[in-house]
Amino acid sequence: MNAVPLPGLNMNFSKFAVLAVASGALLAACTQPAPPAKVAAKPDRDPSAAVTAIRAAGSKVESAVEVKPLRDPAVDGLLKQARDLEAQGQFAPALDAVRKAEKIAGPGPDILQFEAELLVELREWRQAGEVAQKSYDAGPKVGALCARNQQTLVEVRNALGDAAGAEQAQAQVAACKQAAPARY
Repeated sequence: MNAVPLPGLNMNFSKFAVLAVASGALLAACTQPAPPAKVAAKPDRDPSAAVTAIRAAGSKVESAVEVKPLRDPAVDGLLKQARDLEAQGQFAPALDAVRKAEKIAGPGPDILQFEAELLVELREWRQAGEVAQKSYDAGPKVGALCARNQQTLVEVRNALGDAAGAEQAQAQVAACKQAAPARY
């Protein structure tokens, strides 16, 4: 290949190209690699303490409105089995029993909430929040179940570092209390 002289310069095109490539390589070598992407750390919130707080929130709400579903005895048996397994610290088998109950009875709000609490025990924070939200959406917006739904969202959001979301959910816990109507 014949060198093409550039007007006003004492070097030819091929030398200029080599110099440009070498300069680019030197500049690339001087740059720092991008920092590694931040991986979400596993929340360090104690799941048992979270579940205790969730259930305490429900027991503190004395509402005039409570919904207690009638259900198939097989479902009650599975839920009892799940409670027994949970008491033994066997959260995954307890979750399996709850999900079997859901297949029979459908996703009732109280069953979904129990599932959310077991997911908290298993440190499945995001999924627990999603299930608690489904329970709230399908259930009564007042009473103990409502308070447990909202407290679950408080615990999940705290565990995931969402302070504003936790504060918002905490305000909703108080809204779950429904006073009895005045009787004359």
